[in-house]
Amino acid sequence: MKNILDHATEILLLLFLIITFLQSGFDKISDWNGNVSWLKEHFSKTPFRNIVPLMVGIILVAEVVAGILCLAGMYQLICNGDTSFAFYGAILSCITLLMLLFGQRVAKDYEGAKTIAVYFIPSIILVFLLQS
Repeated sequence: MKNILDHATEILLLLFLIITFLQSGFDKISDWNGNVSWLKEHFSKTPFRNIVPLMVGIILVAEVVAGILCLAGMYQLICNGDTSFAFYGAILSCITLLMLLFGQRVAKDYEGAKTIAVYFIPSIILVFLLQS
């Protein structure tokens, strides 16, 4: 219980990233064709138009791994106060969001890019909190 109270902010931010990335990964897996179809249209006027399925696959892997690392990190943080997996999960979360931001900017979807920035803020705060 002491670890939960001592690391409440980190645990809440980890929960935020776990929900964000595991749900997004599940959505991509459960509706792969719908996601790829929508994104092909989204990137139709960009240099990425011919590699959308590859990009979705890369993002899917990054999201799921980030979510799992955050989940393992939360467990590790609660059980023994160690922050290593949580830190790796937070870093990968930031990298994943930067990839998404880059895609939105290339597609000239500035509203979508703003939304990603909202997710980036708590992620980078978590990286800061977990740095030793």
